[in-house]
Amino acid sequence: MTELPASVTPEARLDAVLRRSGLAQAGETARWTPLAGGVSSNIWRVDLPGRSLCVKQALAQLKVTAEWHAPTSRNAVEWAWLCFAARHVPAHVPRPLAHDPEAGLFAMDFLAPAEHPVWKQQLLDGRVEAATAAAVGAVLARIHAASAGDNAVAAGFDTLENFHALRLEPYLVAAGRRHPDLAARLDVLVQRTASARIALVHGDVSPKNILVGPQGPVLLDAECAWYGDPAFDVAFCLNHLLLKCVVRHDLRAAYLASAEAFCAAYFSGVTWEAPARLDARAAALLPGLLLARVDGKSPVEYLVGHDERQAFVRANARALLLASPPTLAGVAARWRDALEGRGGIQ
Repeated sequence: MTELPASVTPEARLDAVLRRSGLAQAGETARWTPLAGGVSSNIWRVDLPGRSLCVKQALAQLKVTAEWHAPTSRNAVEWAWLCFAARHVPAHVPRPLAHDPEAGLFAMDFLAPAEHPVWKQQLLDGRVEAATAAAVGAVLARIHAASAGDNAVAAGFDTLENFHALRLEPYLVAAGRRHPDLAARLDVLVQRTASARIALVHGDVSPKNILVGPQGPVLLDAECAWYGDPAFDVAFCLNHLLLKCVVRHDLRAAYLASAEAFCAAYFSGVTWEAPARLDARAAALLPGLLLARVDGKSPVEYLVGHDERQAFVRANARALLLASPPTLAGVAARWRDALEGRGGIQ
C-alpha cells in the first residue's frame, strides 16, 4: 500500500481506501460517521452520493478497562466468514462489498436502523418474540450445517489463536483466575472447546450483533470466527437470554421461552452429529460463560454497577458449574428455579 504523508488526515486516508477498492470515484465526497458498536473495532457509516455503506476496521487494543490485545488479522477472518455466509444465507448477513487487507478493513452494505432494529434493544425494551429467537437458531444451524465436515472451510478458518485471544482467554481463562477453585473445571472447557474441529463458528452470536430485518435476523460481527465447536455459538447466544432474566424480572418467562424456541429451531437443523452430543457440550459451556460475563474481561454492561445482580449471576453460575446439568434444558430449569426462589440453585 502506498504510504501517505503523515500530514494526511485520517478521513483522507480512509477516502483513499474507498477509491482503491472501487467503492468511490475520484471527486466524490464521502462523509464518515462513527457508529456505536462493540469493543474491538472502529465502525463507520459512509455516505456517498446516492448511497451509503458500512466500513469496519479492527483495533489492536480493545475498548475495555482490562488490558486485552488481539491480532488485527481478525478483520480478514470476519470478511471471510461474511463471504461464506453470504453464499449460504444471503438474506441473513450484510452484502460484502470490498476488503482491503493492508488497511485492515472491509466494507459491506449499510442497513438502516429503522428497518433493521438491534435484537438486544428489542429484548431489553420488552419486545420479546420467541419467533425471532427461533429464526436466529435456524439460521445459525444452516451456517453450521453448510460448513460441517468441509476440509476447505476448516483450512480457511484455522484461527484458534485468534479465537483463544478473543473468547477462551478473556472469558473462561479470566474467570478461572477470579475463581481458583473452579479453574480446573473451566480449563477442561477451554481445552475441550479448543480441540474440536466440527463446523464454522461465528463466535459472537449475541443479540447486540443481530439485527431483526424484514427477511429475518441479520448476523454481524464475526471477527472471532473459527472452525471449531458449534456448541460455543449455541451457548453464547443462550447466555445472553438467561442474563437478561436478571435485569427484566417481568420478562423472565418470555426470555426463557425464547431460549427454548432458539434451541428447538437450532437442534432441528443439526444433521452433522447426534444432537444430544452437541447439547451436552453447550450445557457444559453455558455456566462458564454466565460466570465470565461478571468475572471475565468483558463484563456485560447492564450488570456492571449492580452488585445484587452480579452476585446472583456469580453464585448461580458457580452452582451450575459444580452441578454440571447434562442438558441445556436442565441448565434452563435450574436457572428458572433460582430466579423464582424455589431452591434449585442457591
